[in-house]
Amino acid sequence: MKAEKLPPELAFDAFYEAIWADRWPALKASLLCEKEPAAFSQGLMQPYYMDRASVITASLLPLSEGDRVLDMCAAPGGKTLVLASRLKEDSSIVANDRSRDRKIRLDRVLDQHLSPELRARVTTANRDASRWGLYEKEAYDAILLDAPCSSERHVLQSEKHLAQWSPNRPKRLAIEQYSLLSSAFMALKHGGFILYSTCSINPGENEQVIARLFKKHGGEVEQEVCTVPASEKRSFGALILPDSAQGLGPMYFCLLRKL
Repeated sequence: MKAEKLPPELAFDAFYEAIWADRWPALKASLLCEKEPAAFSQGLMQPYYMDRASVITASLLPLSEGDRVLDMCAAPGGKTLVLASRLKEDSSIVANDRSRDRKIRLDRVLDQHLSPELRARVTTANRDASRWGLYEKEAYDAILLDAPCSSERHVLQSEKHLAQWSPNRPKRLAIEQYSLLSSAFMALKHGGFILYSTCSINPGENEQVIARLFKKHGGEVEQEVCTVPASEKRSFGALILPDSAQGLGPMYFCLLRKL
């Protein structure tokens, strides 16, 4: 029976078993385990707790003196804090979230964890990031796009969200993700970097989104190699999976440079 015809719980299993085959039972079991958040405190007034895979990923974006940095989908703010802790001299961050409520939460997290001096270098915005590149072309030196995704770990641990799941959701998200990535590419200066990330285990939301960018802009972009222990190389980028990384993740990342 096709996944579309099954109840959501069984459709979810069928969808991801088709991707991960014999590995799916062990991967699913690891996704059902509760995360052990790690305390990140470098350069902060108080620790912020998040998955260590998020800290590792946000640390991969190269930052230089005088950079204008954009965090396109920043809330709740953990990766923004990691970026802020790494800011070089005369650099600044614009942290954006399209949801007004999430932007309020983002502001609260930044206010509580950043010193006044560092907080002054991080401004927040409440805009549709998929249109950002239309208004600020080639304006940023480094961009983090932690894209909205299927977040399978969260779905599996929530009866409500699992009951609402359908195979069409990853397809809709992949369209949105590519729109965001295209916008980021337009907003990036030549020679600048985009770090694309998700917490999805679906190739359609990860390396296949990157592949679409290369298909359209092949001569204008290159992939940068990132060496991260316990990550698994994909056709583009790499993936940290909890069944093989001692519970970390899932977290997909791919670092790109605009030529």
